Amino acid sequence: MFYGQPEGTSYEVIDPRFNVCLVGHARVERLWTGCRWAEGPAWFGGGRYLVWSDIPNNRMLRFDEANGHVSEFRKMSNYSNGNSVDRQGRLVTCEHRGRRVSRTEHDGTLTNLASHFNGKRLNSPNDLCVKSDGSIWFTDPFYGLVADYEGEKADMEQDGCHVYRIDGQSGELTRVATDFDKPNGIAFSPDEKFLYIADTGASHTVNGPKHIRKFAVNVDGKTLGKNSIFADCTAGFFDGFRFDSDGRLWTSAGDGVHCYDPDGTLLGKIKIPELVANVCFGGAKLNRLFICGTTSLYSVYLSINGVKSY
Repeated sequence: MFYGQPEGTSYEVIDPRFNVCLVGHARVERLWTGCRWAEGPAWFGGGRYLVWSDIPNNRMLRFDEANGHVSEFRKMSNYSNGNSVDRQGRLVTCEHRGRRVSRTEHDGTLTNLASHFNGKRLNSPNDLCVKSDGSIWFTDPFYGLVADYEGEKADMEQDGCHVYRIDGQSGELTRVATDFDKPNGIAFSPDEKFLYIADTGASHTVNGPKHIRKFAVNVDGKTLGKNSIFADCTAGFFDGFRFDSDGRLWTSAGDGVHCYDPDGTLLGKIKIPELVANVCFGGAKLNRLFICGTTSLYSVYLSINGVKSY
């Protein structure tokens, strides 16, 4: 069902360079509503559908672009959060209650990719991205452990909230960053020379971080080098984000979606009347931005094209 353009949606142009991203007559559309906390959108181009998580309802939903129909993709999803698609077209998922990263095979069976590090259970994997070498990089804050609302209340077994890499060939799990408060959204730049990671530590730490950090990827392609703060959030917290083909970063925030130039300048905002948790590009030309905003799934057509969300 198409719910139309909701009140409270608009564009805010902060830098004139944002105008080239917008289609003048295109408006934000609410495609579906009925979630408690919408998260983790992943686009499947071959089937023209989007899968996303409704974490507190412990389910995953599917939007069919061909007819606008929304159905339940998976019930009892282990309180899934972030999702992506690997290079073989399989769904890769962060599970809060499962405390693991899993993969949905083409026949629908689930494969456990990572659940323990150094013999101890992970916290609650949150978001992930897939590199061209098949490796999977994911964040592991404790949000799924603090209450039974988005997971299952439990004690942490790890010594903190870290960022990990699953090798695409061996499946080996390694830590790639250990100096985060609450690592959250994660994505590679289009050329994979840099990895961007959000830190939402301010959610539970007074004066904690609420920014995105930019890491150089070392020549081995497996480890991270120097890093700097790419952007500080001006409204709530950054969560999930994705890149367009020109290197602009489109990120969730408290008042909608913020668009940043590769130089770190905030270009503009797509205002959404709900907290936004995550975004991804989809559609036949990857020019449709799908937006998970608390209770609803939104979308907007843009004049630019996204990078495929691996």
